[in-house]
Amino acid sequence: MSDSRADHDHDDHDGPGDRGGPGDHGGPDGREPVGTPLITAALVDLDLSAETKEAAARSLAERMLAAGRVTDLDGFLADVAAREEQMPTGLEGGIGIPHCRSAHVTTPTLGFGRSADGIDFGADDGPADLVFLIAAPAGADDDHLSILSSLARDLMRQEFTTALRGESDPARAAALIRGEQPEAATETPAATETAAATEAPASGEVTAAEGAEAADGAAGPGGPGGPGGPGGAEPADGVVGRGPGTDPEEGRRLRLVAVTSCPTGIAHTYMAAESLQRAAEAEGHEISVETQGSAGFQRLDPSVIERADAVILAHDVEVREKGRFGGKPTVDVGVKAAINRPAELIAEARGKAERGEVSAPATSGAGGGAPMDAGADHGEHLGIRLRKWLMSGVSYMVPFVAAGGLLIALAFAIGGYEITEAPSVMEQFSWSDTGSWAALMFQIGGAAFDFLIPVLAGYIAFGMADRPGLVPGFVGGAIAVTIEAGFLGGLVAGLVAGAVVMAIQRVKVPDVLRGIMPVVVIPLLSTVVVGVLMYVVIGQPIAAAQDGMTNWLSGLSGANAVLLGVVLGLMMCFDLGGPVNKVAYAFAIGGIAASSPSQASLEIMAAVMAAGMVPPLGMALATVVRRRLFTATEQENGKAAWVLGASFITEGAIPFAAADPLRVIPASMAGGAVTGALAMAFGSTLRAPHGGVFVVPLIGSPFLYLLAIAAGTVVTTTMVVLLKGARVGSKERKATAPDTASVSAPVSA
Repeated sequence: MSDSRADHDHDDHDGPGDRGGPGDHGGPDGREPVGTPLITAALVDLDLSAETKEAAARSLAERMLAAGRVTDLDGFLADVAAREEQMPTGLEGGIGIPHCRSAHVTTPTLGFGRSADGIDFGADDGPADLVFLIAAPAGADDDHLSILSSLARDLMRQEFTTALRGESDPARAAALIRGEQPEAATETPAATETAAATEAPASGEVTAAEGAEAADGAAGPGGPGGPGGPGGAEPADGVVGRGPGTDPEEGRRLRLVAVTSCPTGIAHTYMAAESLQRAAEAEGHEISVETQGSAGFQRLDPSVIERADAVILAHDVEVREKGRFGGKPTVDVGVKAAINRPAELIAEARGKAERGEVSAPATSGAGGGAPMDAGADHGEHLGIRLRKWLMSGVSYMVPFVAAGGLLIALAFAIGGYEITEAPSVMEQFSWSDTGSWAALMFQIGGAAFDFLIPVLAGYIAFGMADRPGLVPGFVGGAIAVTIEAGFLGGLVAGLVAGAVVMAIQRVKVPDVLRGIMPVVVIPLLSTVVVGVLMYVVIGQPIAAAQDGMTNWLSGLSGANAVLLGVVLGLMMCFDLGGPVNKVAYAFAIGGIAASSPSQASLEIMAAVMAAGMVPPLGMALATVVRRRLFTATEQENGKAAWVLGASFITEGAIPFAAADPLRVIPASMAGGAVTGALAMAFGSTLRAPHGGVFVVPLIGSPFLYLLAIAAGTVVTTTMVVLLKGARVGSKERKATAPDTASVSAPVSA
């Protein structure tokens, strides 16, 4: 294997540089490796007789099934075939590397087959005689994915592939792939190189996981003169490696940055990185590579990007946070181009830098990737990402709610509720008439409210697909308003728009069309698709569902008003500003957004805001009543929670819930339910969608309203103090029990 792996066996765990495990027969130091081996002799076929890539995959997968590594042969092969459909896995140099992540794989596994006649895996230079089947579990951890990526890098080394082509024993072949140095294989080129590396340790190893710390005394790809740089130069944080640093003015040397990524992020991502590093090293350029693989990615240091003379993007999936590289000469190609012709890409980057050709200016924040993906792990499951997308839309909608709602409330305070019947201020307005000013405020607020659903949908799509999602998202939201699909229609329109744009972005197009894709093709196609779906496919069912939900909740008014208050109070305090909270809030807003809101709608708005104020107020009071139950930081947060709660910012309780959710959230929900029920029972009304105690003059039955808030606050405080106190008491009893035993023991003796 790689010469960098010889010095790694002093570690006590599997890492990117050790592919051994139980069942292996010791590493170079004779120690039994830790962990399950990725490949054993039973997974090696040196006489692979398959004629097609499907047959080759099946032959190797059957070995994995026999070894207990695969649970469902056909299911696993279907996942392999699905990956092959995305892009051929054949590489120049006679290598086939089919791979996938699959729920039918129990442990990360490598299967190796060698074909005498060669098998077509779609490489430009012909069939592959070395076939590696990489099987990763659907939830593989970062270390295992890093180990798999290290194989991809070793495949770029000719001495490694030559050794495998000449090996005659499956056990020794498996050992070579695991990175071991079996005694019987000491005469192979790979083993000779490993021994040389052991005698003369090189510096600046690059690990397989991007951003990982370099191991002590290990050689990077290519040995002492490799990307680690001569003289032990350390790789920059978050990058795979870098060549010798020189100024671009010194001859034709460049500072380059690159990003590599493939659909599964297991093989091609890291092979492309290795290929670019070696090509840059050969020409004396400095390069820092960010691998956006399945193990996640660590962003390049912004200062490294700032100093770069050019950028190489080698990817088959969207580059995350692409806007960071704006304003730089950029080469944008598929990932296999970086594997097969890295020198050409570097030459192209040099030419663009010399001509001053640059891409669009850099953008702030998330840049070209989905904004809600900034800081997200690549492996984040769909539920977390869905929540972020929805909250992206809600967060952009709330300012429209606050501005429009407060203007409408101000209009009612000045001109009375009959202001809804005032004529347009374009036709009739008097600078000295307070009624005209009230009508003006009402109509401006109404205009702001008209944007609620389109903004919600547009920014959900924006959170998913960045700026290309805005047009279909806004249009879908506007259609939701037209067909009276309401808040639910806006949610669905935003998700559909984002998904459509993401699907279009995955389609590979000729280079000549790339420039018009974001400004013409994507907006046009996505808007047509979303419009058709909303008008004639899913719009009416969604409108019916929205109407049914609204009627059900509204039906709880009157005799069941208290029950409705309990439900809304629980929803407002369940996730403290999260999606459930926002559903209840949006339901209340939808009621008062009408030109003539009903009494029930005004009562619902009052109950929702009152309940939302309780969690931070309850936590603030608890830090005063029983300070010792809270940390110094929580006590300081309690001071801020008074203001946040009074302003109807439920999120003020989040720091407390994050530290102790099992006690804070139930206590908050109890207080919210009490407040919601009392507000509905008292018949309090509210025309402002926000403002907390600062809009008390606009509240019907204000004293009873404040009493409901106070009652809920006391309930929350009491519950959280009791729950926290019980926990502290239990800990104290456990802590004193050993002391009692230690004192009584000598007495009994």
